[in-house]
Amino acid sequence: MEEEFGNYREDAVTYAAIDIGSNAVRLLVKQLDSPETPHFSKVLLLRVPLRLGFDVFSSGRISEKKEKNMIRLMKAYKNLMKIYGVSAYRACATSAMRDAENGPEIIRTIEKKTGIAIEIIDGQEEAKMIYNNHIEYMKGRKGNFMYVDVGGGSTEINLLADGELVCSRSYNIGTVRILNDAVAGSEWERLSKDMKDLVLSYPGINIIGSGGNINKLIKLVKGRDSRYSRMSVASLHEIYDKLKDLTVEERMEEYALKPDRADVIVPAARIFLTIADITEAVWIYVPVIGLADGIIDGLYTGRINGRK
Repeated sequence: MEEEFGNYREDAVTYAAIDIGSNAVRLLVKQLDSPETPHFSKVLLLRVPLRLGFDVFSSGRISEKKEKNMIRLMKAYKNLMKIYGVSAYRACATSAMRDAENGPEIIRTIEKKTGIAIEIIDGQEEAKMIYNNHIEYMKGRKGNFMYVDVGGGSTEINLLADGELVCSRSYNIGTVRILNDAVAGSEWERLSKDMKDLVLSYPGINIIGSGGNINKLIKLVKGRDSRYSRMSVASLHEIYDKLKDLTVEERMEEYALKPDRADVIVPAARIFLTIADITEAVWIYVPVIGLADGIIDGLYTGRINGRK
């Protein structure tokens, strides 16, 4: 479990997001800096690697053991939200829960036992929530940018031209799916065709990367020296070539990676590089935002209704 704490203020308006992904389940808590501004400060981030996708993409179901752990985790997250005085929250489940045969049943059980209501969102909604949060960073930015969020079960893309959203797409290509050999060849073909078509109309694309893996990859390449950092696609190729030739244990030892990062980081780099090479991107920008940030942004702006 990873955790990060900021400066908590009891008098501030506080929102929370629970992101139930194929590799990890995150709780993000943010507070408004002041009632007059739309800017948030992060006061808590927890990440627990439940790795639901390893069950779903191999057997089609979430195991009884992981269901019990999900219930335990949701109880813990609910208590933390009470401690932090959360005004509203939203819990969203993505690719693994979308594909799990027993996903809806587990969600009903979790709500009954913990009070946490979980929504299974489709890939398009996931992509748009990520985009909606990211748009504040793109205002006034000229050029063509492809926002790429790589998760355990799916990859979401948003293409922006001069700061305006052109399209949102979702692909059942993710790090855990790749490790389970559960990505259909037709899905890779669809991704390749779409990227080739888009680059014809929107040349000079650069990539904006999201997800824990790209954040770790940029740190391995150059470290983070600003909130909005970037690395060259060439440097990502270089670190990918080094990582893929190592075992998981060797990656953990040589690069100080945790077990649940050391295995998925290579397929994540492969996905980013596949998109970058087809679009002929030169740079990958890496802001520290993701689906959980998009959920909180939607709660604040009223685009989505949260639970209390």
